[in-house]
Amino acid sequence: MKLISEAPISLRIQKMKERVLWQHPSIIQRSIDQTCMVLDDGKQDNPDFSFMVIGDSGTKPHHDFHPQRRVAEMMLPHLDECSFVLHTGDVMYVVGSHEYYPQNFIEPYRQFLEGGESPKHIAFDRMIFKTPILPVLGNHDYYDVPLMSRLVYGSTLMLRRLFKYKDIEIGWHGSGGGNAYARAFIDCLDVAKSPQMLAEHLDTFYSAKTNTGRCLRYEPGFFTRVPNRYYTFRYGGIDFFALDSDTFNLPSPIPATKEGESNRRELEKNRRAIEVEEIQILDARAKLNPDNPEDVEQFDALNAKLNQIDEIKIDIEKQLGASSTHLIDWEQLNWLKQRLIESWHTEEVRGRILYFHHPPYVTEASKWHQAQTLAVRHRLREVFDAVAQTLGSRNGERPIVDLIFNGHAHCLEYLRTTDTGHADSHINCIVSGGSGHRPRRQRQEGNELMERFIVSADGSDSPHRKVADSYLFVGRNGYDFLKKLPYSFVRIDVKAGNPPKFIVRPFVTERYQGEWFDIPMESFEL
Repeated sequence: MKLISEAPISLRIQKMKERVLWQHPSIIQRSIDQTCMVLDDGKQDNPDFSFMVIGDSGTKPHHDFHPQRRVAEMMLPHLDECSFVLHTGDVMYVVGSHEYYPQNFIEPYRQFLEGGESPKHIAFDRMIFKTPILPVLGNHDYYDVPLMSRLVYGSTLMLRRLFKYKDIEIGWHGSGGGNAYARAFIDCLDVAKSPQMLAEHLDTFYSAKTNTGRCLRYEPGFFTRVPNRYYTFRYGGIDFFALDSDTFNLPSPIPATKEGESNRRELEKNRRAIEVEEIQILDARAKLNPDNPEDVEQFDALNAKLNQIDEIKIDIEKQLGASSTHLIDWEQLNWLKQRLIESWHTEEVRGRILYFHHPPYVTEASKWHQAQTLAVRHRLREVFDAVAQTLGSRNGERPIVDLIFNGHAHCLEYLRTTDTGHADSHINCIVSGGSGHRPRRQRQEGNELMERFIVSADGSDSPHRKVADSYLFVGRNGYDFLKKLPYSFVRIDVKAGNPPKFIVRPFVTERYQGEWFDIPMESFEL
């Protein structure tokens, strides 16, 4: 039975537009930019500031430990010094249902929220942040549950917990095409009961002004919503761009060539093999008792493996189902291109940071070879090339953006692109996806990422070229009773100057033989 599903990209985009009343006459009349906000905390003009980055966090507590809460506790001493937290997606596992927000988000991050001393009284769609958590959508935040799965797994939840079978976070609800995430974090204007209420809301909360018009004012402790599924804000002279990579990660269609057909057969073979593996894992897990301390670690490991299998199956299905008629979110990508160009023509801007879910560069074993990874890389490359062509020599030796943050891969990793032959060269990339969900290993192929570049039309000339180097990887390591599970977040200290300096401060806590150990990590400068 299929546990999770995704709505088509076109439907996800349309639903998100409806929620924010995209280009409603009242919004146009007020010249409101629905993709921009001002983070108004009274310190936004200070060129020296700090922020934190987390991702892939939204898990329930384990039998006797809670990785997400452990990471949140490590973050608490930095709250007074950090202006905000970027979240790189997968706020919620396994599906982004509202029913899991109290346990999987509000409770772990209660000190970040107004009224956090009584977290059970905070509704998921009424959260007010004392310290802003600024998220982007992850694939799990968009996942839904097919009707048959809802009926079976929702109605049998208590029995499954009793008999320890398929005890995963799939109940009665899915994300509603990202609806729960939108109600939790985005300023959903479709809840306005009347034109007068909408007008009053816009006049009250869209009072900030930028070069592109009026925009939403994000005020910690008072009104803490982001304007859209993708958005930008400026802080300390740095332009931040938050993207929804779930709508431009579709793989290219498999070509109707001999090589393409061979690739299709290999994908179908892999799908059959992984379905057999899934059955074997379910059988093995059915023999374990998660209430028995001796079985807990293996039970959790098998659950994580099932989740990974679901991701691999979805990636295979996307490759097999890809066609030239599938929608790519060019509207968002064109918006990014134009905003990057505008940013480079704005003298007060001294740096640019992108953050989104799917990493274009990563060496985590389950993600580096995914077709979605390559798709996101190529989409961004097209945008950066177009920006570079427009700018000419204006950006000099600097890359188009200074930093890219991602999640999706359950690890902490720092990479830097090489000379790719494109405008995505020499970019610093940090994957911060180890903040709660079970960490994964680095691939065995090493730290150098190679990419195949097709030169000739028939594909016969396709040299491999190094496109990135990995300089730091923190993920699962060791086996059996020597296995270590590191969880992490990153603090970034931004220094004055143009170009700015970024001090990266990784924080890692490790679960080993039933105990927690904080792992000292060296800071480094970008």
